[in-house]
Amino acid sequence: MAGAQQRPRYHFLPPANWMNDPNGLIQWEDTFHLFYQYNPAGAYHRHIHWGHATSHDLIHWQHQPIALSPTPGGADADGCWSGCAVNDHGTPTLIYTGFRLPEVQQPCLAVSHDGLQTWQKWPEPIIAAPPPELDLLGFRDHTVWQEQGVWHMLIGSGIRGQGGTVLLYRSPDLRHWEYAGPLLIGDAGQFDPVWTGLLWECPDFFALGDQQVLVCSAWDRRPYYTIAMIGAYRDGRFVPHTTHKLDYGDAHFYAPQTMPIRDGRRIMFAWSMEGRSEESIVAAGWAGVMTLPREVKIADDGQIVTLPVNEVQQLRQDEIVIPSTRVMPHDIHWLPVHGAQLEVELILRPPRHGTCTVMLRASPDGSEATVLRYNSRTATLTLDRRRSSLAGDVWRDAHHAPLTLHNDEPLVLRIFLDASLIEVFANERRSITSRIYPTRPDSTGIAICADEAAVDLLAGRVWEMAGIW
Repeated sequence: MAGAQQRPRYHFLPPANWMNDPNGLIQWEDTFHLFYQYNPAGAYHRHIHWGHATSHDLIHWQHQPIALSPTPGGADADGCWSGCAVNDHGTPTLIYTGFRLPEVQQPCLAVSHDGLQTWQKWPEPIIAAPPPELDLLGFRDHTVWQEQGVWHMLIGSGIRGQGGTVLLYRSPDLRHWEYAGPLLIGDAGQFDPVWTGLLWECPDFFALGDQQVLVCSAWDRRPYYTIAMIGAYRDGRFVPHTTHKLDYGDAHFYAPQTMPIRDGRRIMFAWSMEGRSEESIVAAGWAGVMTLPREVKIADDGQIVTLPVNEVQQLRQDEIVIPSTRVMPHDIHWLPVHGAQLEVELILRPPRHGTCTVMLRASPDGSEATVLRYNSRTATLTLDRRRSSLAGDVWRDAHHAPLTLHNDEPLVLRIFLDASLIEVFANERRSITSRIYPTRPDSTGIAICADEAAVDLLAGRVWEMAGIW
């Protein structure tokens, strides 16, 4: 298959064709179920179905038959769009957006009576139309929960001229819904601390400790990204006190969904979209990949962070311990490792008033390299893709994450490299997810560079990662 060298091996993706949003995440008995937006006809977004996979450990997956397909003449005739799964008193139930051209979006429902293998659709949309008094941009994507015996649902939308919003509905039975007003309306004219956009997609709403969290994907062409809001929820309204990007890879970490699991953790997957031309995607025959499963936590600075689940360590092979060393100004220190499927842990002491750099997936001459740089002066971690590929049709921007290190706190990096996917976690406070497409077969090196001041490598470990199939 064309583009096989760019295909991740220890992250989930279907055997071929197009994939986007994770949907219907649920733990049912001893099995985790991952549904996802899928086009079985090719590597492009059209006529979307729900793909399905199962796992017993969140890491190794088995492909299952397609769960939902568009019904000709039905409310989902042109696509079964994103939604969620709930346990309705012992009955697995999916709530999803049915799409019909040109732009009709209606909530739909399906149930399973054979262990989430086949699904029977409710004959009509469960909500006929959005509230007529609102001038909306979109009416799609669902998160559903039960509160004091009453089902609650949020639907992603935006109010023209105001900003993104999530609309709250209530129901006694998942089939008959009453509109209860907007849970929250964003302000598209406000850019500090982060612009929240014109339309909120794929909302997720949950408690984390004593905090209430709303996660939405802010959409307005490009760039777009996922935001997390922390605040108080009362009487059907949510008042956030903190708003920030959930991951600083922007469009490459999008449409995340969470599920609570029995051991008390809340697990998240997100879609990492491609960063190359449509022609390259079609030629490769596949598009889209899921992030690693991540646990949702509150970091020590009060923001939401998502970190790889401990189960990821099952994939580690052949540990290489990196000796501590001092990298002198203007030097390049190559680590004794090579690979395209690696987990890398580095503990660095950056200069107090300078920068330190880690080159990833680097060729020996540096003509191809993805550059991870920490600037102590600006307290910024940057993932720079401008040299990540010699191909002419890939995205070449840089991602920037604010990261303030405390006094004498080292820079602690955990990096996952899997062909064209990279996930960076820094000090268990920030993450950057992105896509890179090195072309050279020798673009497998890792190096630490010092700029105007020395950098101390305090400790390091690297593992080759096994595939999940």
